[in-house]
Amino acid sequence: MSNITEKLAGLKSPLFLATVAVPTFISILYFGLFASNVYMSESRFMVQSSDKGSSGPGLGMLLKASGFSTNSGEAYVTRDYILSRDALKAVNSDGLVARAYTTGGDASIFNRFNPLGQQGVNERLYRFYVNKLEIVNDSASAITTLRVRAFTPQDAKAINERLLQRAEEVVNRLNQRGRGDLIDYANKELGEAKVVARDAAVALSNYRNRSGVVDPQSQATVQLQMISKLQDELIATKTELVQLRAFTPQNPQIPVLTSRIAQLGREIDSQMGQIAGDRTSLAATAAEYQRLQLESEVADKQLGAAIASYQEARNEARRKRAYIERIAEPSLPDSSDEPKRLRGILSTLVIGLVAWGILTMLTAGIREHRD
Repeated sequence: MSNITEKLAGLKSPLFLATVAVPTFISILYFGLFASNVYMSESRFMVQSSDKGSSGPGLGMLLKASGFSTNSGEAYVTRDYILSRDALKAVNSDGLVARAYTTGGDASIFNRFNPLGQQGVNERLYRFYVNKLEIVNDSASAITTLRVRAFTPQDAKAINERLLQRAEEVVNRLNQRGRGDLIDYANKELGEAKVVARDAAVALSNYRNRSGVVDPQSQATVQLQMISKLQDELIATKTELVQLRAFTPQNPQIPVLTSRIAQLGREIDSQMGQIAGDRTSLAATAAEYQRLQLESEVADKQLGAAIASYQEARNEARRKRAYIERIAEPSLPDSSDEPKRLRGILSTLVIGLVAWGILTMLTAGIREHRD
């Protein structure tokens, strides 16, 4: 009987009251009267790409077989955006987030944001907003789960829906920027190649006009053929002259043939001078002509490659599109997800009992040591 009395007396001790009774009573009071209901809206989505790239297993492989692939990089970009201040600013453009966490659902002063109505609390609102979000990227299925908590089901769903809309806008903006950059870069290269090809063609044309040479190699071939004919005629004329001098030294054709031989020699020398002579000869102009012609050919090839690259960039831009595919729309919860009232009360009781037991043993040990 005395042991029972001692135990009952222990339950009335200040230590028990401080560690067990009072915290448990406060916990019952808080969870029973003051703790606000918190509702969670959940949605699921994935970032897909029409480009046949690599993808993960499971659903990602199924999408790849259908001509689609998941885009994990943009999925993480979407996650970072949802958790950013820009996302909060966009979703809270009409004060939805501030109202939802300040006055939504008659939230208690212990749970709502900015209960004292202070000004200039944007950073605190951002931290409060982030604590109410949960976003999980599943690398196996490439599905992203977004959970939003608020004090009313309607607010939780509305915030979730707006976040999805803003995320879709971000992905679309990244798409447009990526496609634009790809095409702009290819278009810039094409423009530069056009300028180089045009300048090379103009330089070659100006050189032809200035030198009076269309194609030194072709013209040299024609002139060599002409020289060959002149040399054949010169040989025939010299042969005829030798025969006339041998058989008819007084033949009046001898001076004519002599003059003709001199004329043919001068013509041959003139033609040879045009092929290989001063700076205006074909040999002298051929090197500069070949350089300009080579530059023009290289520029034309580069222009052809730039045109092909530009067309490929356009095709790639049309082919490579990423977008958000909603797997599950934002849900409208019909019951609160938090707080876990009974678990909170029991946790407070158990922790208090453990603390009371430890402190009781410590105080008992101290008394025995003193005795």
